[in-house]
Amino acid sequence: MKISILIPVYNDWDSVSELIKNIDIEIKDLNHEFSVVIINDSSLEKKELNFHGIENINLIELIHMKENRGHTRCIASGLKYIFEKKDFDYVIPMDGDGEDRPNEIKDFIEYTEYSPNQTIVGERIKRSESLFFKFCYNIHKILTFFFTGQSIKFGNYTCLTKSTVEKLINEKATWNSFSGALTKIEKNKKSIPSIRGARYFGPSKMSFINLLQHSFSIISVFMINVLIRSVLFLIIYSFLILDDISIITLIPIPVVLILNMIFFKLSKRENLEEYKNCLENIENIVELKKDN
Repeated sequence: MKISILIPVYNDWDSVSELIKNIDIEIKDLNHEFSVVIINDSSLEKKELNFHGIENINLIELIHMKENRGHTRCIASGLKYIFEKKDFDYVIPMDGDGEDRPNEIKDFIEYTEYSPNQTIVGERIKRSESLFFKFCYNIHKILTFFFTGQSIKFGNYTCLTKSTVEKLINEKATWNSFSGALTKIEKNKKSIPSIRGARYFGPSKMSFINLLQHSFSIISVFMINVLIRSVLFLIIYSFLILDDISIITLIPIPVVLILNMIFFKLSKRENLEEYKNCLENIENIVELKKDN
């Protein structure tokens, strides 16, 4: 099999270098062809990457983007580039900071050998962040289920078949939320347990605000579900509080309305035309390692 590993990066060069070395070690005994595509999201920091000693990865490419468009759109652009330019069987998107543990690549590959042509997601069973972050993440899952009816327990770390990648690059929601788009277009995916690892270097870049935007972007992919469930909630809730109307009991109503406005605004980030032209944002492509 030909497996392409997709890694978005913004300034986190030390972590990416460490990740590539660890991937090379972990895939040593896997009898498949591996390549790595690194998408540089117009990083402000510059650093030369040296992968001398990498033996098991056949090709490493570094794609420099002209403009910073964010983590999600980096992955979306990488998927389009790989689908249009590369020969592959599976794509594994993973974060470049070490939180997606490279030793779990073996688990993905073993599952594909057991059940070919099936997209697999890494379902989070354990996280390494602070208690506050874990609490916020649980709130995110509750909100997502409340507004969409979807239980989404995975992030970017997945193993995508070629047919799934094709669906994703033709889905406008991919330009807004990777996990939301994947949930929307792929109903027959399987999951394996995945543990969120610790960053190789520095603190996590996922702030509370970033987590909110990440959560709300996922929810915005399912705007029709959001509207239906919100209307049903407001009707039922209004009926329940008829005999006990007060400032306190009325609070949930404007909260739901405001959240719907935010979700609707975020849903406007979905732009298929912009996505189709995303490869025009590529400044240049550098081959850091290639086996002849």
